Amino acid sequence: MSLTGKVALVTGSTSGIGLGIARALASEGADIMLNGFGDADQIKQIQAELAEEYSVRVHFNGADLSHPEQVVDAVVATQRELGGLDILVNNAGIQFVAPVEEFPNEKWEGILSLNLSATFYAMKAAIPMMKSKHWGRIINIASAHGLVASPNKIAYVAAKHGVVGATKVAALELANEGVTVNALCPGWVLTPLVAQQLRDRAAESGSDLETEEVKLLAEKQPMHSFTSPESIGAMVVFLCSDAAQTITGAPLSIDGGWVAQ
Repeated sequence: MSLTGKVALVTGSTSGIGLGIARALASEGADIMLNGFGDADQIKQIQAELAEEYSVRVHFNGADLSHPEQVVDAVVATQRELGGLDILVNNAGIQFVAPVEEFPNEKWEGILSLNLSATFYAMKAAIPMMKSKHWGRIINIASAHGLVASPNKIAYVAAKHGVVGATKVAALELANEGVTVNALCPGWVLTPLVAQQLRDRAAESGSDLETEEVKLLAEKQPMHSFTSPESIGAMVVFLCSDAAQTITGAPLSIDGGWVAQ
């Protein structure tokens, strides 16, 4: 398929899952608005590499999505600088782990604002343009934790369940507007952050990376294989295709069997 002429905003796309999604969309010809934190020179290098490799326009917006007005600014900037917004991928997120009675209030507020509220504000800002063009794709990156729970992750689980619910509501409202809204629910994804965690675990236990990978995966997944950011990107591309035009309101698992148990 070709996404030439389409414009995509991918939040949290300077590394990990978001960068994998941005790369996949660029590879199909979409112009990209990157968003996220990181070293300015590294971000410029990512922009240049994507633009050169795929011959697309690649811009960057550094909005802090924990602030509603900056979420709106990122959507408006995409429309202004790239001429529209056809594909919105709400990917930015953070995590913190603690029992409920010890969970810091500020961590609860921060996780809810970035993982859930930013998704709402971005959809609210983007939907009018998509409706006006009678074409749009919204993909919200939820999690297996949007469908099931784990201990010590109350804010993350609550937020991701909220993302799945918000996805369904928007999908119903836009069912006959040419706009689909879906949620991807990954299990363990091999991002640079997870790779470092595995190296740390191996160093602490005196074992090897392969052993630590299986131990980590087996805690939740029947399949002892990581999902790659590239695989998630490929799913996003598929959801933007004509073949997926009647897939909407769906929480789609890509989790090695995690929630099948």
